[in-house]
Amino acid sequence: MATKLLLTFAICRLIVTVGLTLDPTELLLLGVDAQLSVDPTDVKAASLDFGLLIGAQPPLAVMHPASSQDVAQLVKAAYGSNFGFTVSARGHGHSINGQAQTANGVVVQMSGSKGGSGMASGRKPPHPRVWPQERFVDVWGGELWIDVLRSTLQHGLAPKSWTDYLYLSVGGTLSNAGISGQAFNHGPQISNVHELDVVTGKGELLTCSEEQNSEMFHAVLGGLGQFGIITRARISLEPAPQRVRWIRVLYSNFSIFTSDQEYLISLHEQPTSQKFDYVEGFVIVDEGLINNWRSSFFSPHNPVKISSLDPNGGVLYCLEIAKNYHESTASTVDQEVESLLKKLNFIPASVFTTDLPYVDFLDRVHKAELKLRSKGLWEVPHPWLNLFVPKSKIADFDKGVFKGILGNKTSGPILIYPMNKNKWDHRSSAVTPDEDVFYLVALLRSALDNGEETHSLEYLTNQNRQILRFCDEAGITVKQYLPHYTTHQEWVDHFGNKWDRFYRLKMEFDPRHILASGQQIFTPTNMASWR
Repeated sequence: MATKLLLTFAICRLIVTVGLTLDPTELLLLGVDAQLSVDPTDVKAASLDFGLLIGAQPPLAVMHPASSQDVAQLVKAAYGSNFGFTVSARGHGHSINGQAQTANGVVVQMSGSKGGSGMASGRKPPHPRVWPQERFVDVWGGELWIDVLRSTLQHGLAPKSWTDYLYLSVGGTLSNAGISGQAFNHGPQISNVHELDVVTGKGELLTCSEEQNSEMFHAVLGGLGQFGIITRARISLEPAPQRVRWIRVLYSNFSIFTSDQEYLISLHEQPTSQKFDYVEGFVIVDEGLINNWRSSFFSPHNPVKISSLDPNGGVLYCLEIAKNYHESTASTVDQEVESLLKKLNFIPASVFTTDLPYVDFLDRVHKAELKLRSKGLWEVPHPWLNLFVPKSKIADFDKGVFKGILGNKTSGPILIYPMNKNKWDHRSSAVTPDEDVFYLVALLRSALDNGEETHSLEYLTNQNRQILRFCDEAGITVKQYLPHYTTHQEWVDHFGNKWDRFYRLKMEFDPRHILASGQQIFTPTNMASWR
């Protein structure tokens, strides 16, 4: 009783603050009050995200679900509410522009629910269940990929496709795409899913796959959370390697750099021994040291300077490649790597190599995160810009952005690597350029309050706008990955020929626009206008 009284009081106070007309008893009568929290710590965490670009958006309450049924019950209540409230699923909070936030509803905290302050009932979401013979794993939608990896490795297996950072939720990456250097070979993470459990915007719990509720299955994958909340995913697995040969080589010529990258991803149909398992790259525009937070190859005691590799002090490009292997095949990895490197045209004597355990390679960014946290450089604004650039325009992008707009200063890594479009299922909601090969260009900058104008949030945000404006004026038809738009027409243009289907399915599965309102694709409707 005391818990309910506290919840009623807190929700009433929040309703007065934000001006909503929501009867708090609607939340109390859900039968999941043990999972609902208005604890200030929970509310504050749910009101922010990794980007720190959007002001705090405190939700009315935070839900810590223990099952798909908990989520369905909450959404069903929102759908049938006389006044209406929104529901946003939140994983590890790694959104950039408030996509998982809602000030007028309840945030469903999918990740971290196994010990959250709202878990008064003691119930917890299911742990990953591995099917070794079938080579797949069933995981809770809020499970972090690092925990999926730990569970599958106990059976000598691992997912095929990854993101660079493993402390992201399964439901979160599948709602976007999930990409890393394996995507050229295995496709994005959304191309490696067998089955989903999804709670629709009506509060219905659907199991969907290629064979069952297939339209919903493909819509949810890359669907930005618009059609349902992923509560379970069945992920494809493969035998896990034990070690990785991690290699970086440098280029001063962009055309040669991209030609080599495109050659490497063209080998995707070749036997494992005749291709790399991971192909990425990054751009180095800073003068002076070419060390950055992703680079563990260059000793701080023996720094490498751009001028020592390019006498003109121009832009350098780093090809990052990796070869997986087992202890039993270690004797052949040298020969396989040597054979592949002979076909590339990098700067002589610019090869940096290290060998490490498979887990350490996949979890490499987390180690950098810990270093940044220790220096107070992690919880800062992140005006990230992720673009898919068609192959035919990547040279124009290089000339106008890498060698133009960026100048010789940046504030974080700039990734660039190509992918094969035929590894992406066109039936998903994910949007890519209409060419057989396209590039990810990810400007992963951090805004720092250190007195340098080029590191300020205002400077970097304006530079992002300048890059998008350049692409538009130069006829470079980019598609935003992890998209952020503020107008209806921008979203229509983003989805292109997928928009009509996207809109139709939204009206079918979330007609009141309850879900993922932070994406700003659709405006939530109140009961009066909806009826």
